[in-house]
Amino acid sequence: MAAKDDKSPAEPTVEDLARQMEALRADLNGIAETLKGLGMARGKAAADDVKSRAEAARAAGEQQIEEMHARLEAMLAEADKLARDKPITAMGIAAGFGFLLGLMLGRR
Repeated sequence: MAAKDDKSPAEPTVEDLARQMEALRADLNGIAETLKGLGMARGKAAADDVKSRAEAARAAGEQQIEEMHARLEAMLAEADKLARDKPITAMGIAAGFGFLLGLMLGRR
């Protein structure tokens, strides 16, 4: 029979294995929490990105509405000036538009 070698590691006990299992569980829980936090951070970053893009789109839409409103006011002012300066021409143009509109709606 061979003599027991004092340099060989001792067999782990049940308590040693239980402590190692508990340490492993704690490490896995820590990893899971880290991954959860990372996922939440990425989700928040994506939500923030979507919000900023929506805000930019809303601002661009409002700017376009303001520009269209300004153009419409300019066109109305020009039409008013034309009607005051040349009333017969303005009435002729209005009649022409009315005629064209009647033709387009009548064909439906």
